[in-house]
Amino acid sequence: MYDPARDELINECESDDESVYEDEDETTRIIPPTVEDTKNCIKARHILGVLGFLGFANVYAMRVNLSVAILAMINQTAPIIQNNTFDQCPAGNVSNSTTPSNGEFNWDERQQGIVLGSFFYGYVLTQIPGGRFAEVFGGKKVYGLGVLMTAVFTLLTPIAARINFTFFIIVRILEGMGEGVTYPSMHAMLAKWIPPLERSKFGAYVYAGSNFGTIISLPLSGWLCSLKMSDGTGGWPLAFYIFGVLGVIWFIFWIFLVYDSPTTHPRIDRQEQAFILASIGPQDEDKSAVPWSKMLTCLPLWAILVTQCGNSWAFYTQLTELPTYMAQILHFDIESNAVLSAVPYLTSWWAGIFFSIFADWLLLKGYISLSLSYKLWNSVASVIPSLGLLGVAYVGCNKYAAQLLLAIPGAFGGATYAGNQMNHIALSPKYAGTMYGITNAASNMCGFMAPYVIGLLINGRETLGQWRMVFYLAAGINIGANLFYVAFSSAKEVSWSRSQRASSSN
Repeated sequence: MYDPARDELINECESDDESVYEDEDETTRIIPPTVEDTKNCIKARHILGVLGFLGFANVYAMRVNLSVAILAMINQTAPIIQNNTFDQCPAGNVSNSTTPSNGEFNWDERQQGIVLGSFFYGYVLTQIPGGRFAEVFGGKKVYGLGVLMTAVFTLLTPIAARINFTFFIIVRILEGMGEGVTYPSMHAMLAKWIPPLERSKFGAYVYAGSNFGTIISLPLSGWLCSLKMSDGTGGWPLAFYIFGVLGVIWFIFWIFLVYDSPTTHPRIDRQEQAFILASIGPQDEDKSAVPWSKMLTCLPLWAILVTQCGNSWAFYTQLTELPTYMAQILHFDIESNAVLSAVPYLTSWWAGIFFSIFADWLLLKGYISLSLSYKLWNSVASVIPSLGLLGVAYVGCNKYAAQLLLAIPGAFGGATYAGNQMNHIALSPKYAGTMYGITNAASNMCGFMAPYVIGLLINGRETLGQWRMVFYLAAGINIGANLFYVAFSSAKEVSWSRSQRASSSN
């Protein structure tokens, strides 16, 4: 149905030049460049992709290890309030490793929610500055220093936890501030390095490092936490020390092998450089002020923000709370818990790459417009995993069904790389980092809201009924946010971005 109000709002962000932008389908079809790419097997942008992948693997490993380590850190032998003894799963034949841990810290559910959410207090603060700093000073420095800062404060985490609860929260906030710059700064780099017809699959390769880091971190952290040190304490500090050291080592390679853009890379093959520039256009080094008012009133940008909020609520519900659900409700021991918690991220990693390659192929053949591609794959990434969460709530104590409903529908979450993740670059290559910072800051507020709300919902009542409310809430928010994205998103470059680039090139 035609909605003039909706069209007027979207058109405020789009061009008035009808000779160039006739309609949505035509303007969002991408024409391949006439310049050929280099024949070299190892390309400069591939090195960026590999190190970007490993960078995200590092920071996500350092982010999620606490979700497993906290099970070994807290004293679970304290009595738990149970209001409904008939709404719990039977423990069955469990191994000795499932006995409650006598951890070092007596944190209740509310404090655990604060601990799991504290990282995101800092994470959201540096999103917008991180994107803008990358546009002005270069993504190499911002991304690299962000990973290094995350690594340093990860190394300090066990020390801080043993000193003082407040100090521990501060260290986690500072760690979040370091990681907060990584996504928007990488987005700014991809806008300069990656041709449009490669962006979906390249973004999937790079950002899938977050899934890979989660896959490695969860089971490895579970194994490390199960160890007993010589002094009688648990091995949970190793989960922080090992990944922190790896982050420092990664930083050394990043500094020497990666550059801000194809025009500043001293060793890039000139044919590859020409191909990138022909695909993207002239590298814009203009440092003009950000058009904040136009950006913040752009409805397609709000569409990205809303759907990312829905994605994040569901994602962080699963990331931070699934280990607790599997331990307290399904009664998995800490090592099995960690391995099974990683399975949805493994399936999402591989499926995300497949979806992104397929999405780029559809665009190359002209079978689908860029706008429709974003909406299609975003819907796949939002709706199907949400149905999986609803299924987990429905099957209750059936462990195997719950595992399948997390792993198989969860794989479709990887389609988000071909969905909203690259939409910022289409709207404005010049301000892609800043725009990603805005949407990622807003969406990751759910990173500390979700654990806090779940802590209030559960509050010691580890029952199926309470956990069903958690899954229903996550699925409903995610699906509703996707509907908003489908209604109001766009793939046209916004008029104020084009005018800024045009004026800076004259």
